[in-house]
Amino acid sequence: MPARPAIDPKGAVMAMRSSETTDVAQHVTSGELCLLVMEETGLIRYSLPASGTVSVGRADGSDVRLSDPLASRQHLLLHIGEAIAVEDANSGNGTRVRGELIEPRRPLPIEIGEAIHVGGTVLIVRRAASSSSRPPPDPIAVRFPRGAIVVRDPVMRDLYKMVGRVAAGNINVLVLGETGVGKDVVAETLHHSSPRKQMPLLRLNCAALSESLLESELFGHEQGSFTGATHAKPGLLESANGGTVFLDEVGELPLSIQAKLLRVIEAREVTRVGGLKVRSLDVRFVSATNRNLEQEIRRGRFREDLYFRLNGISLVVPPLRDRMSEIEPLTDMLITEATRELGLAYKPELSSAALQAIRAERWPGNVRELRNAIQRAVLLCGGKRIEREHLPLGKTAADVEPTPASMGDDTLSEKDWGSAPPRDARSDAERQKIVRALEMFVGNQTRAAAYLGIPRRTFVAKLAAHGIPRPRK
Repeated sequence: MPARPAIDPKGAVMAMRSSETTDVAQHVTSGELCLLVMEETGLIRYSLPASGTVSVGRADGSDVRLSDPLASRQHLLLHIGEAIAVEDANSGNGTRVRGELIEPRRPLPIEIGEAIHVGGTVLIVRRAASSSSRPPPDPIAVRFPRGAIVVRDPVMRDLYKMVGRVAAGNINVLVLGETGVGKDVVAETLHHSSPRKQMPLLRLNCAALSESLLESELFGHEQGSFTGATHAKPGLLESANGGTVFLDEVGELPLSIQAKLLRVIEAREVTRVGGLKVRSLDVRFVSATNRNLEQEIRRGRFREDLYFRLNGISLVVPPLRDRMSEIEPLTDMLITEATRELGLAYKPELSSAALQAIRAERWPGNVRELRNAIQRAVLLCGGKRIEREHLPLGKTAADVEPTPASMGDDTLSEKDWGSAPPRDARSDAERQKIVRALEMFVGNQTRAAAYLGIPRRTFVAKLAAHGIPRPRK
């Protein structure tokens, strides 16, 4: 077996977030091999060595680390040399090539550009194209500093006119809307249209940090204020002085942090953890959430006074299903982006059947879900025509309604699931149903639970009982 190469998975570049287009091809030169990994969260590109063996799996020590809950800790090996082969490392859910499960521990030769399926993830080995072969981006109706956006629907035009007017002032803004609609795009456009555009824009995901880390990161700390605080550190709020602070998922803030943030907004001052000195602060707060904060206030989960401070004015971003006139230009823009990211020489066409299927989809994940679907389609079509079968709409389409009437044999009542640890043949059947539902909905637990006809809480409990890792957010 060839020697294992030195490869740094941390060097991978995440591309094409909901508000971002990143030129990843600059990390590999023409003729080099790269591995494209299409997961629910987006597309990642890894540089590959000219020869050697690369491990792929969920384990931290894997050369290419996957977040797919259906992937094993050590799932497969890629053998790279004069030929390329994939070897399933005795994974729990198997590896598919050409639609078939491959035999474990037997390397299977594959062609460059051939798709490898691991659960809901697609991996493809490609040769990196030179930057000169990439097509120029199509003209887009509206641009903002980190990429291109489509604003065609009258509701969206009115929204961005309001963004332009609000940007001129200093009032705090609350951006509301479903997950994936582009709330971050609105927030960034607001900042870059404001007098603060030359100053920092601090983007903070309130759901991604623990309470203790959030406090230290937001407000900073003094030396010795807690174990590991070997030196004083300014907080993120201080670093953004003069600019804008974007609090994404603000509804996830712990109540204790809400109280401290309220004092910062009221006094425009910040005190570091373990410190006594008060430091003045000049920032504008732009917040975003997909939660109903008024309902959260009634439930005691969000402070009413903080809500009124943050909600100087609210901007509501409509879901994609309410702006259908943007589906076609948005899809075209996303195909252009994906073509550039994959280094393809030609932009693939979209068949009328594929466009019709995209229009018929409800897109509960909105623009983010559409972006991932298009990335996947461009990846699978290999630069040719995108057909309906290249789109993962069979896994999330409206024709698979998550209602008991349409679920057939996959549907189990809550009573059927029970609460005891699973065992025997029935247990195996249940586990397969869970795995299949997760694969159908690309790791989305809520939709998988609805498809199986059980509450999400029960579904999560069964993941633990069956030893199935929960999908990562």
